[in-house]
Amino acid sequence: MLNSAQVRSHFPALAANPDAIFFDNPGGTQVVQEVIQRMQHYYHYCNANHGGAFRTSQQSDAVVEEARQAMADFLNAARPEEIIFGQNMTSLTLHISRSLARTLQPGDELVVTRLDHDANIAPWLLIAEDRGCHIRWVDFHPEDCTLDMEEMERQITPRTKIVAVGYASNAVGTINDVQRVVQLAHSVGALCFIDAVQYAPHKAIDVQTLDCDFLACSAYKFYGPHIGILYGKYEHLERLTAYKVRPADNNPPHKFETGTQSFESIAGVLGVMDYLSWLGTTFGADLAHPGHFSGRSLALKQGMAVIEAYEVGINQTLLAGLRSVPGLHVWGITDPERLHQRVPTFSFTLQNWSPRAIAVALAKENIYVWDGNYYALAVMERLGLEEHGGMLRVGLAHQNTREEIDIMVAVLQKLVK
Repeated sequence: MLNSAQVRSHFPALAANPDAIFFDNPGGTQVVQEVIQRMQHYYHYCNANHGGAFRTSQQSDAVVEEARQAMADFLNAARPEEIIFGQNMTSLTLHISRSLARTLQPGDELVVTRLDHDANIAPWLLIAEDRGCHIRWVDFHPEDCTLDMEEMERQITPRTKIVAVGYASNAVGTINDVQRVVQLAHSVGALCFIDAVQYAPHKAIDVQTLDCDFLACSAYKFYGPHIGILYGKYEHLERLTAYKVRPADNNPPHKFETGTQSFESIAGVLGVMDYLSWLGTTFGADLAHPGHFSGRSLALKQGMAVIEAYEVGINQTLLAGLRSVPGLHVWGITDPERLHQRVPTFSFTLQNWSPRAIAVALAKENIYVWDGNYYALAVMERLGLEEHGGMLRVGLAHQNTREEIDIMVAVLQKLVK
């Protein structure tokens, strides 16, 4: 079982801000000390550009390739060359979408959902406009904010070329059946692109089991530095044309890593993997896990299993607390028996209070939350909330505690009184 005191000791920001309650995790988590140590080490000993004949450049390249292998272990990619680093998920998606656009013809169809972050909608709208393609939208059920899978089946047709879907909603926490979506896409010869930014901090990902074609996530959403990661099947990365400068390496993954990368941030990704491995070996040895993993891959899967097991409990505590506040409406799955179908990202509205006013009131009590649409524009428009300021979002992670939840709930109860 996870020991909160031990876990929290790995987060320097918690000690530096002892009065703060960080419930802003979906926008970006605090980093662990292992990240800072890896980045400091890089600056001290390896700081150089890529591809040089000299020692620090070679050491820098070695750090990048080690981090690439670590991310391959984290996602269970078949090979490290399937891992691309970039500024963030949005930039990586826009970049790869331009390469995918070259494969499209007028009249081809692209499927997007109204439950997604706009970073997994706008890139596909843009290339559809450029190439004369049609966009087909998949709706969600407003009553529990779950994806309409029957409509997904109807919208995927023989003309479909790309299906874009989120693994978990950054607005309402819903976990989607992405494996089924991948199967539906592949049944008509289409590619499937998964936005796993909101899912990755909470549960293990196995891209080989999913059989997805592309999957994107962001390290700063799971205790790391500001950097994005894109997984792509090697066969796709090899055949796609990359938009890059002419002298650059034309082999995956380097052909998609344009310009000079943030090598220190890539070093920080190794720190995340160090931490998650520690979490797994320290607290996860007794948890069930697939038998075919070993070494770091096993430790990472155990680490994510520890996080998932702990978050089941704080999910229940937060939901019960929010439902005790008069006039508060939680959007999304609220059935205690279905909490395994969501991540601990809860958004709500409160009668007679704007989301911004609630955020300001909580901030005065050193409780950090987000309000607005968090770039889930389609969600807010579908629910009729965009013109009213969106929702108030409370996003938990495994370093949060039940005591912190109780403090926030008490403040909310005072507000309504």
